[in-house]
Formats: sequence, C-alpha cells, structure tokens
Amino acid sequence: MLHTMNQEFRDRTDGDSSDDEVRGVVFKRAWDQEIADDAHLLFGFGWHQTIVDIHTLHPQPFQIFQLWQVYLDNVDPLLKITHTHSLQKRLIAAATNLMTITPELEALMFGIYCMAISSLTENECRAMFASSKVDLLPRFQLGCQQALLNSRFMRSTNRDCLTALCLYLISVRPTTAPQSLSSILGTAIRIAQRMGLHSEATLAKASPLEAEMGRRLWWSLILFDTRIGEMADLHATALLPTWDCRVPLTINDSDIREEMKESPQVQGKLTDVIFAVCRSELADFVRYTKFHLGFFGPGLRPSATTGQEVPQGSEIDTFHKMMEEKYLKFCDPENAIHFMTIWTTRGNIAKYRLVEHHFRYSGSSLHHAETQRDAALSYALRMLECNTKLMTSPLTKGFIWMVHCYFPFIAYIQIIQHLKWRPKSAQATDAWKIMNDNYHALIEVLSVTDSFFGLLTNMILQAWEVRESAYKQSGYPLETPLLVSSIRQSRELLIPEECGNSIKQSGSAPEIGYSDVPAYYDIDMDHLDWSAMDWDLGYKGANDPKHDEQQLPNALQ
Repeated sequence: MLHTMNQEFRDRTDGDSSDDEVRGVVFKRAWDQEIADDAHLLFGFGWHQTIVDIHTLHPQPFQIFQLWQVYLDNVDPLLKITHTHSLQKRLIAAATNLMTITPELEALMFGIYCMAISSLTENECRAMFASSKVDLLPRFQLGCQQALLNSRFMRSTNRDCLTALCLYLISVRPTTAPQSLSSILGTAIRIAQRMGLHSEATLAKASPLEAEMGRRLWWSLILFDTRIGEMADLHATALLPTWDCRVPLTINDSDIREEMKESPQVQGKLTDVIFAVCRSELADFVRYTKFHLGFFGPGLRPSATTGQEVPQGSEIDTFHKMMEEKYLKFCDPENAIHFMTIWTTRGNIAKYRLVEHHFRYSGSSLHHAETQRDAALSYALRMLECNTKLMTSPLTKGFIWMVHCYFPFIAYIQIIQHLKWRPKSAQATDAWKIMNDNYHALIEVLSVTDSFFGLLTNMILQAWEVRESAYKQSGYPLETPLLVSSIRQSRELLIPEECGNSIKQSGSAPEIGYSDVPAYYDIDMDHLDWSAMDWDLGYKGANDPKHDEQQLPNALQ
C-alpha cells in the first residue's frame, strides 16, 4: 500500500517527490524504538539477560573444526542451507577470536554444533569429544538460544540468523512434541516471509548467492514444517501454491560465489545439492496436485473436480517417470548421497501414490474393490521397502537422523488392515517378509519399553493372530516369522517401567508420528477397521500401574 500511494503521489507531481515519500522503514524504526525487547516471546528470557557467558559454551577451537567436518559429512549434503566455501572462511576467522564475531554468525555456529552432534551416534560422540550427546547437545542448544536472542532474531532479516533458527529447530525435534514444534516453525516461516524468501520478485533483487541460498532455506523450512504438521495432525497450509519461490538450482556450491552478478548455469544432473533439489521438486509438484489441494486447499482446486470422481490415470505417473529420467538414473547407488536420494525419492513417491489412491477412491464403491485394495497394499509395501534400504545401508549411517523423521507408520496401518482382510493371500506372504525386514531395521533404534513399540507391535500381533487362526482352520502348517517371535519374546522379558531415554545408538528414535495415520487428515479411512483393534493389548505392559490411564492421541481415536 505504501508503495502504491507513493507511486500515486509521484504521478501527480512533476518534481522530485522523494522527500515526501513515506517509507516502510520509517515504521519499522518507530516500532524498534517503541519496543526494545520482545525476544522473550520464544525462549523465555530477554536478549540482554544471559544465563552464562555465551563464549564458555563454545567447544575448543580444534573441536569447532571437528564439528564443522561432521556437519559437512552428515548434515550439509541433505539440507544445503549453508554455503560451504564462503562460510568456511568465516568460521576459520571466528574460531581464532570468538569474542569478536557477530551474534548472527555465533548463532549459526551453535546451530551447526547442534546438528553435528544430533547426527552422531552415542559411541561416535564419546569417541570424538569424550562427552555424551546428553551433555553436549543441551549445552549447544542453550548457546544457540542465547545467540539468537542476542541477534534479536524475531525482528532480524539476516539469513545467518534464520539458518541458525532452522538448524536449532531440527535439532530439538526428537525431544519436542510436534504440536509445539509446529508452532515455533510457524514463527520461522513468518520470518522467512518477511525476508521475502517466498517471493521471486524479492529474491530477484538480491545477489545470485543470496537469492539461491534463500531458496534453499525456504524449501528446507517448508519441507520440515510440512512433515511436522503431519505429525501434529495439523492442516498445515505452507505447501500450497500461494507463493512462487523456485526450486533451487542444480549447481554445486563451488559454482556460485559472493562476487557473482549473474546466476550460474545449471551444470549437469549430479551436483552436491541433488538430494535437496529432488525433495523440493517433489514437493513443488505435489502442492499443485488435485489430491493435495483437495485435502489442504479445496478452494484452490478447479471446481469441476471433486474427491468423489475417479479420473483415469495417476497424476504421479508422469512425474515419477520424469524424476527417474532426469535425476535418479544418473545417481550412483554406491555414493551415499545418491543412494539417499534414490530411495528417499522413491519412498516419498510411493507415499503420495497411497495418498492419491485414498483421495481418488474415497466414498467410491471402488474403494473396497479387491484390485484397489491390492494397489494400496503395493504402495504401502513399497514405502517399507524403501525405508528398510535407508535404515540398513552402511552408506546412510550419517543420514539416519533424517530417515528417522519419516518413519512410514501409515504404511504399516495399510498393510496390517490388508493382512487382517486377506490373511492367506499370496500378497500376505510377501507383506510379512517385507514387514519383518523393516521391523528388524527399526528395532535397532527403538527400545521395547517405548510407547511406540507397544503400539506398533500390538497391531502386528493382532494381524498375525488372524493369519494363525485362518491357517489353523484350514489345517495348513504356518511358520512364525522372526518379527512375531521377537515381539513375543520382548514382551515376556519386558519389565514395566516408566520410559526414560528409549534411544539406542543414534540418540533419536524414529518419528513414527501418531498423526501420520490419517496422513492427509481428511483421508477417508473408513475401510480401516479401527474398532477391531485392541489398543490396550501389550501397551506399555499389561502390569503397568499406569496402563489403564493410557490414552491414544486424537489422531487414533
């Protein structure tokens, strides 16, 4: 409005009207003068009130470079929200004199420490730093909080500052309720919007490096917010076609420099940003699909199409072929980031095929047809297969922190309901094998005393009991799969106790996400027989004194 009014005034006058223009910065300056400190809104204490000397929270200089290298190995290839070449020079200078660095750079450094520690196993952390993750991570998170407050991050338009906030929020995910994290992520996204990261018109005014890093940061925030929104059972609308930030360019960090005036040309298919680009491409495609708009933005969909119609063909088919031809076929499965890209992309495509399936056939008589149920099962099994590859490959050891955030719980529900419906089918035999493989990948990082373990294994056992009963009635022999034997043995040995730290090795259990069950929240899952589930069976142990007080999250009620 200010721009429009100023333009109108200039059009009415012949002379230089710059002195008469009312600029937005005037209002910003007035607010800054009126309200000196409001950073306590997020972290609980003012920016000028530090609990300890922030410089004492930094690691030793040689450890700073160790953490930076861990970050480059385990975190940067997946997020690509820091520019390695320009940032490394600044970190080298900062490590030699921590007293002179800016609050924004200090916040970014602590964010890097947080994510580096988060990506390590407990054994790796102790071997490298002679301290546990439980000791180091809270220390660095506190440092990041204080540095962000010192940066006045709630008002800042500094990219380092927002990047630090993004890294901090990812690092606290395993210990934060999705509902709470989603709220704070909303703040981060609003800050990004104020910076104009969502708008190509604004990004066009920045240098090529700043514009490209802004795009990467925007997409990283949107993708993280979308996933946390799923876990929080929230109708998150960030991934709607209401903004025009482009997918990041497929270029290496070395292809773009601070002094460049023009954006570099895309150089081939395989660059160090391949994982982030593929995730962004998929999300950019999904936000325009009928099934996504049907769930999150019905008002943005063409009025002629409704969820009750069953159009021919899948929206995803052409896109899937494009991704395979444009990116995945060039990936080397022996390369860690390429392997991660291949199976993450294919797993996500399978997930969206399942979502599209429920959208297309919800309320239709075809929803319960055998062919459609078989199709839904195939998508769910594909999700588990992709997840198993990611969980078990030695190539992804440093990337497991990302894999944990996308545990395919909805696939388990789809599979288990199918197994209870057709316990003796040929597909059932394959399904039990695929579930068995995925379960044993999962059990390496999830304790048997964890509530998620009780919920998941309860569902598996009930499906197996249906299969056992069916085979018993027909008189055919049936071999018990290892996952069922393992679950039963674990329950026999389980001593009910309050679940403390249920994390093995990695330090963060996979986010199963109860609200992943409806996934797109309004999916018609009536064909899932929730009433048949005995949710109390084995949940936290039958002898647990708090057993009767356990309640399911809203998404499962």
